Amino acid sequence: MVELKTDTSIEAMYEAGQVVGRALTAVQKAADVGVSLLELDEVAHGVLREAGASSPFLGYRPAFATTPFPAVICASVNDAIVHGIPTGYRLRDGDLVSIDCGAQLGGWAGDSAISFTVGRPRPADVRLIETAEQALAAGIAAAVVGNRIGDIAHAIGTVCRDGGYGIMDDFGGHGIGRRMHEDPPVPNEGRPGRGLALRHGMVLAIEPMLIAGGTDEYHAAPDGWTLKTNDGSRAAHTEHTVAITDAGPRVLTAR
Repeated sequence: MVELKTDTSIEAMYEAGQVVGRALTAVQKAADVGVSLLELDEVAHGVLREAGASSPFLGYRPAFATTPFPAVICASVNDAIVHGIPTGYRLRDGDLVSIDCGAQLGGWAGDSAISFTVGRPRPADVRLIETAEQALAAGIAAAVVGNRIGDIAHAIGTVCRDGGYGIMDDFGGHGIGRRMHEDPPVPNEGRPGRGLALRHGMVLAIEPMLIAGGTDEYHAAPDGWTLKTNDGSRAAHTEHTVAITDAGPRVLTAR
């Protein structure tokens, strides 16, 4: 069931989204060679605490997980696509880092992700991240009243495939509201004009995930959470929480 949010609820979701945006900005600023992923998690946790927000990630346990998630951010490095658990790993020169973060504030959730490089970037990584951001922008541009979920999926998938990148078949965006994950699912590839019609008040987390090697294959790491590319190529992940309104898409997690 898809819940349509009132304009007042969307404003409340914007407040949660801004906490997420501040957390991601702080994490990216703190990320440097020698900094551990656990230290980045604490940076994000500090932003949430200061805002009086809680983490929808911490303790989250979906059906596929064998253990609850132990952190407030997902920190995925190099060939990790999504759901990376923060560890004591210390960032190295040239690492590609994807950070996913959520916040729960006033009963509403926000969810967003960024990818960036640490130290001297590889040109291939710069292109990968830029393409992920372009795919996200294309998905957001398609999130207008009268379009359908398939239009968002098609917009994202077209940018990714034109760039020569792979796409995870089984993971994508989702509805968001009182809970971090709600209906409807938002695939990263699909046919235009298909799927649920977009209406004022729908709020979606739109999140492209790109695999640099061009294949769609991935596997779960032994921790049961981290999803990694099968070919060892690098990956990028971008995400925004977006409200669909009669005035056009509104990015609630804008930084």
